[in-house]
Amino acid sequence: MTIDAPGTVACGAALTAAATLVAAFLWDRFRAVGRTLLSVVVTLLLSATCALQLNRLTVAYPSWSALVAAPSQEPALSTGLPVRPGGGRLLTVTVPGRASGLSLTMGVYLPAAYDSPEGAGRRFPVIEMFHGYPGSPSTWVRRLKVVQHLDEEILAGRMAPTVVLLPYQTPRRLLDTECTDLAGGPQTETFLTEDVATYAATRYRVRTDRAGWGLMGYSAGGFCAMNLALRHPHRYAAAASLSGDAGPGIKVGDGSENTTNNVAWRLQNLPQPRAAFYVAWAADDRESRDGSRGVVRLARPPLTVTAVELPGGGHSHSLWRRMESPALDWLSGHLARAVPVTR
Repeated sequence: MTIDAPGTVACGAALTAAATLVAAFLWDRFRAVGRTLLSVVVTLLLSATCALQLNRLTVAYPSWSALVAAPSQEPALSTGLPVRPGGGRLLTVTVPGRASGLSLTMGVYLPAAYDSPEGAGRRFPVIEMFHGYPGSPSTWVRRLKVVQHLDEEILAGRMAPTVVLLPYQTPRRLLDTECTDLAGGPQTETFLTEDVATYAATRYRVRTDRAGWGLMGYSAGGFCAMNLALRHPHRYAAAASLSGDAGPGIKVGDGSENTTNNVAWRLQNLPQPRAAFYVAWAADDRESRDGSRGVVRLARPPLTVTAVELPGGGHSHSLWRRMESPALDWLSGHLARAVPVTR
């Protein structure tokens, strides 16, 4: 049984209920010490069950072994489903961070065309996708069904065959970096923009020009996509944000969360790059709604923005699953297609 399986939470809930019943029936038979122990057991079981449910939603810890293993030791990502005819394949790799000093796990989706005779001589566009916090690449795979979405959109011709990268954003699962280089801490921005790009370019047949690279993320990952696209316009042509905010929501350590690592500040105070944004949110998700509306309001040419507001859905995986395919199709439409390999 995996750590995020429904049965895991069900077992925790059953144990909590059983302990509560024992406490109710035996309460009067125990003295103060016994009552204290019963209370502690019930509290611990309830806390553990809540933590399991939270992890089931975020997949911050995809397996029991992940409780003690670092993201660089993540087991192979899996959809739990066989590869569908005409579908792509999902790999798990470890990216050595020569520039950042980080070494982190990354999922790699290779479309079916990549392995075809025609694809063998072509370099493909790339989308780098960022998870939220807490979360992991497994959240894209297990909760947001990204492989199924990619297969369906590519097979239907709504999306061009594209290599998709699903990197970790932190060397510690509960350290929120918001894809920035933390002062005195992990250099996540460097890892995502330099080490990941170098690894992909040397291991796979991908385009290396900005026209062939895009970013996409949900929640904190949505902020990451917009922020990194603004900070590195020479690397990325387009970015899609699903319920992303205009600011990182953490202290970077150098005050840049209020300036150069803040999307709204950059749009107000710095020249805007020639790039394209897809910004989507739900009207009943107040924080993301206000931040996303602010980004749309501040955008000026040559930056272009496509804004999508859904009436409801909150800040949830069910909402992002609805947003996912349209965002992928839009992003693919703003990236260059595969080109012949030049030797």
